[in-house]
Amino acid sequence: PAAPGSVRQRPAAPSSAWRGASAMAPAAAESAPAYLLASGAAAVVNFPLWKAAAMSQSGFQLKSTSMLGQWMESLQPPWRGVTGVMLGMTWARASIFYGSDEGRRRLLQLGWPLWAATAAPPIAISTLVQIVNQPVVRGSIMLQDPACQHTGLLRALDHIRHTKGLRACWHGTSAGVLKTVPKYVTAVAVKEWMQGVLPLPSAPKGSPERHRQDLLRSAQKAVVAGIAGAVLTNPLDVIRNEMFKTDLSLSEAVRKLSHEYPGGRWLARGCDKNLVAVAVPVACTIFLTDIFSRML
Repeated sequence: PAAPGSVRQRPAAPSSAWRGASAMAPAAAESAPAYLLASGAAAVVNFPLWKAAAMSQSGFQLKSTSMLGQWMESLQPPWRGVTGVMLGMTWARASIFYGSDEGRRRLLQLGWPLWAATAAPPIAISTLVQIVNQPVVRGSIMLQDPACQHTGLLRALDHIRHTKGLRACWHGTSAGVLKTVPKYVTAVAVKEWMQGVLPLPSAPKGSPERHRQDLLRSAQKAVVAGIAGAVLTNPLDVIRNEMFKTDLSLSEAVRKLSHEYPGGRWLARGCDKNLVAVAVPVACTIFLTDIFSRML
């Protein structure tokens, strides 16, 4: 009981950084198709950008010497491995974002702390997705080498299996996991944080102004989350692609890069293209998931 004349203190409210995060987002279980549609649309947009980033980070030899020329050369056909890459991107991002949102909701219901409920699902799901997708990733990057003689993903993987063994299809998984997990944990955490700090829509539901406010809120959240995930993981992309190109171990690839690019310059190799190739699909997936969730 409170002492006479004292004012009863109200329980502390959750951090304002997470204000409205659950209330504004649709329940993941109710909008699962929206995640798949959004991831598929983002994969279609992203393949040329992914190709440009993969070629730049891998250090494949291009004819052009200028940055703009290399961009244009990377974006041009042939688009080998496009089906495998797009299908892999679609199921991977849909699984990670759907599983992260649904997992967070369920873990919070079980009483998990907010930070753990937010971080645990993307850590577990993105690790599993990276391991399953690793042969597709390796074969697809191998196909982007202008000197590669293979015409399709299955032929590239069959060549790896026959010349280096089946386990070689998963070469680079360690760097892939180290890159993928922080990227999606960061993107999911920033998405939830932005969901809380952005002003809540003030216009009446169903009005044109409310629609505009919802679109702006979704766009801001998506862009910040996408950029945050991309900037932090470029060095690990460079290491992974170097491992694919040379069949070196993670530590050997780092030593080779450090020797070829003194002063840590390799950390930024292909960063301009990677920023676009990673930020765009992540941002598109988050933004379009919100849009499709409202439509379905």
